[in-house]
Amino acid sequence: MNENEQAKLIAIVEDDPDVAKIIEQVLADFGFRTVWCRSGGDLLRRLRSLAPDLCIIDLGLPDMDGLEAMQRVRAQSGCGILILTGRAHVSDRVMGLELGADDYVLKPFEPRELVARVRSILRRREGSETPERQVAEFSGWRFNIGNNTLTEPNGDEHPLSTAEAELLKVFVSNPNRILQREKLMGSRDLAPTDRTIDVRISRLRRKLEPDADSPAFIKTVYGAGYLFLATVNWSGGAN
Repeated sequence: MNENEQAKLIAIVEDDPDVAKIIEQVLADFGFRTVWCRSGGDLLRRLRSLAPDLCIIDLGLPDMDGLEAMQRVRAQSGCGILILTGRAHVSDRVMGLELGADDYVLKPFEPRELVARVRSILRRREGSETPERQVAEFSGWRFNIGNNTLTEPNGDEHPLSTAEAELLKVFVSNPNRILQREKLMGSRDLAPTDRTIDVRISRLRRKLEPDADSPAFIKTVYGAGYLFLATVNWSGGAN
């Protein structure tokens, strides 16, 4: 049991009590605290006081679509989001990632895989950067890796999801280098048809690029990967 994980609170948004019980038990076995919400509305009512580190959201909720619940959570909180779904269509999972989820697990799921996905999201949120490399600056933009905030040259701020922030961290840490899709996805294995990285690139471009159809920073190198075209300077977290 990891000492740091004992303090992590996971909100489980699942209307099936049997499934929720399984998730609660396996997470408890690995030292996590949990709270069970039976519906999307239940989670949203309790979100401010709960302040979970991560939400596991079933897409098939009784009161609203899980994608809607996820969007509303993302608008209120910077917590990690893991989609749990029995839907077979790839489009549902892609849509979830498009709307801000960090990862997904398919039902029926292997409990240890669920724990691994939770841990992976939490690790990405915590990061391992030192204070000397807290803020990446490029072309007037500022990316604070301490709070996952992207600031435009005009001062407008954009909070990033965990997945978006993790992707941008890889880019700013490796500027002007062609990065393969596997490098950008970290430890997750990619199937040849996996569109996860493409979805995340698209989401990040919409926040970062004035013209997403003609990107200035994130260049596609066909057949090779992606290139972050910028000069990056690092500073501490103070403004």
